[in-house]
Amino acid sequence: MHLIWENVMKNLMQLWTGQYKGLDCGSGDYEIEPTVWEAVGAASAEAGNYIPYVFGPRPPNVASDKTSWTADTRSFWTQYIGPVLLERRFKHRRYYDHFVLFVKLIRRCLQFEITSDELAEIRTGFEQWVLQYEEFYYQHNPDRLSACPVTIHALLHIADSIMNAGPVWASWAFVMERYCGTLQPAIRSRRFPYSSLNRYVLDQARLVQIKLIYGPHARSQLALSPPATAPKGRRVPGYDTCILLPARRNTSLDRSLSNKITSALCTRFESIPPHILRRALPAEIEEWGKVRVLNDGDTIRAAAMDKPGEDARDATFVRYEVLVDRNTRHRNRPIVLEPKTLYGQLQRIFVVQLSTMPATIHASEPPPPVLLAAIQTCDIQRSNNELDIHYYSRLGAIDYVDITTIQCVVGRIKDRGQYAIIDRSGSLSRALYLDGED
Repeated sequence: MHLIWENVMKNLMQLWTGQYKGLDCGSGDYEIEPTVWEAVGAASAEAGNYIPYVFGPRPPNVASDKTSWTADTRSFWTQYIGPVLLERRFKHRRYYDHFVLFVKLIRRCLQFEITSDELAEIRTGFEQWVLQYEEFYYQHNPDRLSACPVTIHALLHIADSIMNAGPVWASWAFVMERYCGTLQPAIRSRRFPYSSLNRYVLDQARLVQIKLIYGPHARSQLALSPPATAPKGRRVPGYDTCILLPARRNTSLDRSLSNKITSALCTRFESIPPHILRRALPAEIEEWGKVRVLNDGDTIRAAAMDKPGEDARDATFVRYEVLVDRNTRHRNRPIVLEPKTLYGQLQRIFVVQLSTMPATIHASEPPPPVLLAAIQTCDIQRSNNELDIHYYSRLGAIDYVDITTIQCVVGRIKDRGQYAIIDRSGSLSRALYLDGED
């Protein structure tokens, strides 16, 4: 926390803007032009409109805001916003590549689990990065020794710290900083602040012991905050991982929408002919404005019913994964399904309840309702797979898919006429497809 965000990254920003301890570029050329840096700052601030609130606070203007920076905001900017906005901003590509190497090493350190091979890569990676830093910024000039604070040398010991104390999340200072934040309201006396702190900590410890001794009933009765209640919305049978949230309306099915929904249902009910499915559709279907992934998952809005307020942040873009036929262009080849990751804007959410099918085709009872998502796909033009950043400038066709294909909400960054999609979930919310035999 303090090594990277409060020191190394902060110093890099000052070097790029010519504000580091009175040093100029020397024999290098790493400074970013003031007008270019102002454009980066404006894009940083604007990115808050396209990044959901669950990602964290709004990114500050990197050029003009000097007060809103914290370790948390600098961490997010470095890992997600910086790689997008700094591309092609330096006069020479090597400075950007050096920064991206730093981001890759940081992400590797922040993994929940780190193998021995990955730890060796972290060690050699930081050694390479420090050598390049000395070449680019220190330039092996004793007059520029101030460019090499002890925090640069400390990067070489990160691998040893992980070896001794475990992954970074097990020992970093964020937990202690937030605990100190909970202690601040406990100070009631300016004259004897430590007495107030001691009493608060002691009371907290007693409550914890009571909860441990007397079990769940005591925990619910002594909870410092009201117990979390189940979100109010509609739960659809067969969809245990999500819940629908208002707004809600009934939508009439015209011919175009009916055909699209029928095509989507054909993949769900493969044995039922399309004309039977079309006849089983009701005249009106439910349409909902939001879906929430349960167990502390994301809340995703449908763009067609979204009414953003003055300070709303876009939470309509998602990552979803579907099975596609590898041989779709070869009619005579067998069907071979493989997973494919797509990105798009969630436009609409439908609850489709079919009427009773003929007894020769389906059981006498109506089939269970189906949750369909209408997602307008992003036409991805290029991707940085190592950083999981994907670029697009226009939206494509609308896919009608089962809502369980949606994995998570994603953020976007608008930069020079295109959007970059950023995904903070990494490998934690990737779908795993198993064969029917498994």
